[in-house]
Amino acid sequence: MSEPQNTTISFADGGTNTLPTATTNEKKIQNNDSTLTLSTDTESKSGKTSIKDKINPFNRKKPVMRVEGPPYHTMDLDTVCSLLKSDLERGVDDDQVEARRAECGFNELQGSGGVNPIQLFIKQFVNLLVMILLIATIVSFVYRDWIEGGVICFIMFLNAFVGFMQEFKAEKTMESLRKMASPTSTVIRSGKEQSVPTRELVVGDVIILKSGDVVGADCRIIEASNMDVDEALLTGESVPVNKNPETLPNAEVSLGDRVNMSYSSTTLAKGRGKAMITAIGMETEIGRIAQRLMDSDDASKTPLQRSIDRLAMFLFVFAVIVVIVIFAISKFQLDDQDILYAITTAIAAVPEGLLAVLTLTQAFGVHAMAKANALVRRLVSLELLGSVTNICSDKTGTLTQSKMVMTRFWRPGAGFHSVSGLGFTTEGEATAEETNTPVEMTDAMKQFIHCAALCNMSDVQENEQVSGDPTEIALQVFAHKMKMGKPALNEKNWSMAAEYPFDSTIKRMSVLMRTPDGHHVAFGKGATERMLDRCGGILNADNEVEYMNVSDMQALILPQVEALARCGLRVLTLVYRPVKTDKDVVDQETFARDFIERDMIFLGLAGIYDPPREESKVAVERCHRAGITVHMLTGDHIATATAIAREVSILPADYGLDKDPEKDGLVMSAQKFDKLSEEQIDALPELPLVIGRCSPETKVKVIEALYRRRKISAMTGDGVNDSPSLKEADVGIAMGETGSDVAKQASDIILVDDNFSTIVHAIEEGRRVFANISRFCVHLITANVALAFLLIVGLAFRDSTGKAAFALSPLQILFANCLTTTPPALGLGLEPVNPLQMQVPPRKRSHGLFRASNLCDIFIYGVIVGGIGLCNFAVSMYAWGDNDFGIDCSKNYNETCSTVYRARGALFTSICCMLLMHSFTCRDLRNPQWLPSFFCGERRWYLAWVPKAFNQRQNWYLYYAFAFTIALLIITLYVPVLNEVVFKQHGIGWEWGMVAASCLVYTIIVEIYKFFKRMVVPY
Repeated sequence: MSEPQNTTISFADGGTNTLPTATTNEKKIQNNDSTLTLSTDTESKSGKTSIKDKINPFNRKKPVMRVEGPPYHTMDLDTVCSLLKSDLERGVDDDQVEARRAECGFNELQGSGGVNPIQLFIKQFVNLLVMILLIATIVSFVYRDWIEGGVICFIMFLNAFVGFMQEFKAEKTMESLRKMASPTSTVIRSGKEQSVPTRELVVGDVIILKSGDVVGADCRIIEASNMDVDEALLTGESVPVNKNPETLPNAEVSLGDRVNMSYSSTTLAKGRGKAMITAIGMETEIGRIAQRLMDSDDASKTPLQRSIDRLAMFLFVFAVIVVIVIFAISKFQLDDQDILYAITTAIAAVPEGLLAVLTLTQAFGVHAMAKANALVRRLVSLELLGSVTNICSDKTGTLTQSKMVMTRFWRPGAGFHSVSGLGFTTEGEATAEETNTPVEMTDAMKQFIHCAALCNMSDVQENEQVSGDPTEIALQVFAHKMKMGKPALNEKNWSMAAEYPFDSTIKRMSVLMRTPDGHHVAFGKGATERMLDRCGGILNADNEVEYMNVSDMQALILPQVEALARCGLRVLTLVYRPVKTDKDVVDQETFARDFIERDMIFLGLAGIYDPPREESKVAVERCHRAGITVHMLTGDHIATATAIAREVSILPADYGLDKDPEKDGLVMSAQKFDKLSEEQIDALPELPLVIGRCSPETKVKVIEALYRRRKISAMTGDGVNDSPSLKEADVGIAMGETGSDVAKQASDIILVDDNFSTIVHAIEEGRRVFANISRFCVHLITANVALAFLLIVGLAFRDSTGKAAFALSPLQILFANCLTTTPPALGLGLEPVNPLQMQVPPRKRSHGLFRASNLCDIFIYGVIVGGIGLCNFAVSMYAWGDNDFGIDCSKNYNETCSTVYRARGALFTSICCMLLMHSFTCRDLRNPQWLPSFFCGERRWYLAWVPKAFNQRQNWYLYYAFAFTIALLIITLYVPVLNEVVFKQHGIGWEWGMVAASCLVYTIIVEIYKFFKRMVVPY
């Protein structure tokens, strides 16, 4: 056991203070600007160790290791005052303020800077594939190939423009955090109250807090009167936390349970209080979140980006090899035409339209998701979204409605009742659970409703506008459903004579009401264990009072409390008592609180909770079918989180009802999880599905654990407390309606409707986008392989002078590589979703775009198309032609070039037609596309013999692209001058039969290949 250690704090004015603290590990941080020094003397088995922690957490230029501040929640107020050199009554003296500010800086958050539009635009060109296209453009311009260079240049700038427009929104996280701060605060300095800007608060200031105030800094509570603080944005807990100044014994209490602390940017829901500031600026809990956001690294590349980079490097090497091969065949005796042919062949190996189609496909995906209420802030998140394996969701406001609702109640003799209607709607009814019949409106039931409505300071309007404490709103909404809300009772001349507000010490509140007939009755509500001590009997279903002692009441009532608590409900006890008086005027001073709150009569139990959204369960079950695991990471209590998780199918329906060893570890507290080392977490069979009382660090720890398991994570949330994990996750998803600006700026995707089911639609869209990217990449690169194959083999064709007779002209190559493939590729990028897409597991993190099956497809299809095209050229020249390649037919047309020009036309037409058909082949890379639909299950006679490629999901973009490209092809073949001078070809006649035969052979070989592929590739 270590001896107690001493912590000494030294200030710039020369003063020091020493106090006992817990034993800590040795830490040392150098900071030459520091004026605040913590020193700790520790007695251990190894001897006495001196530790000095120099801290200046403000004005940091670089991220440094954070040193935790003293655990103020475990210190009594005198110790806190001594440590901070302040006074409970006087606060900080005015003459000390500037010195403290010089040490710690202003109470504000550091910014990370905005986005420079010029840098963002230039960033679009920092890509290997773009660099290769840029080199190709420069080389084309050097050799005066203006058309080819211009087309490639246009494609590059189109891609950059689309990417720039999608990513132009600057990250303004720090500005959003600053806006959350209260503009002014009331402080006590030198014993006098004064209002100061929140940014001018210093450590040690005593601040005055009242209902509605936004807390300006982290502080230790000094006084609290009925003080409830809404910490939902920081901790995720939906119920305001009642604060008191009592010292807590445990230093490891989670943030949400530190009832003697209040934190920057939280809001006082009701009451008032006084507190001493313990941390400002970047050292607050909000500041820690801000620092994590600033330190996070956005530079990591997605699997798709890495695949594109690898493709670019491969294509660059391949293009260089092609050039060297062509030069070697010419024995390095080159003229301009040889160099141009080499350059054109090298460019033919590069899919110029790939980046443009990729960016436009993602942009169209963004547009489709916007229609489905999901706004995409980063294009690359679309690809990752389709690969998500684990969703880590907040509970409050994400899976639940963030609206406390009374859903069940219990009354003696009447049993349990269910209350319908969710949210703040005043439409609903109560039903007896045993008989499934509407509740009987007996006098005892009316008393129960009167208590819920009148012992209540909230306000509920008919248009679902509410104000007040969430718990009281839930009770008031229930009373409105029973047609006995406070406004209705006030109209019947019920009036309040006195109020005894909620006191956190005794955990109850009560009111004294004047009835319409002039009598008085007291109503009370509060924690069961505190209310039963004040009761002398119960009101049964027959409106008769049964008097009994406390132990008998506990035996009757506590099992019902436990039954409600097991369902994740927050339980309140409602009581009443008739009060006799002969005084004409009754008010707060007439009766003491202790007199009113004695000999009460128990009315019943009210069960309240934040219910799940109706669509959450369906969405979670869809995730399970898609192989996606859903985790709930919440600041709420374990019991509440477990109940909600069961309801929405995150946990098995029977979880907690039996002792199944395999289910151990599915639910865990953040306190337990945070104590685990990385090795211990990685050794767990699976990560917990539910973690309660989460801190921001806990959520990030889960994300990091998923990353080590090679999982792709999506984090959903709405509060400030979710921001670090939103930033750390592969895909951060923020709520649009209830989400804070901080969460939105830290996210990749924003759900406009705050609907969890929208996430599933977004994942489905992400899978569709990636599947379409795979389709058009296979289509585009197949064209490159086909062209490179036939151009290299085509070097074997020589004219009478011994020079190479080019099988295709440079413009034909560019047309086939760009115009024949790019419009259909864009159509493939817009392919509708496959209904079976959400029935297969997500891709692994290591799986990029080009799997072995895709690479095999590209090579096989490329050789098929290129080989059939070469056969057409050979037949045109040797079988039906005069075997005359002419003289210099690669430069200009002369009377010797008729045969080769016609053969080029046949080759060009067959290549273009097969590539257009290949776009339909790529609609499904696994299943048949050219077999009659009858063989694929089609039973409608008028569609039975239509190929499946034209009889499945309608894709009009692809049909239009097909028709558009065929029209362009015919123009290049038959328009005078254009065909002969520009494309160096002649129109064809009988060769159309050869083109049709080529397409037929292509479809047969493709279907044979797919048949064997299905035998090898599982899905």
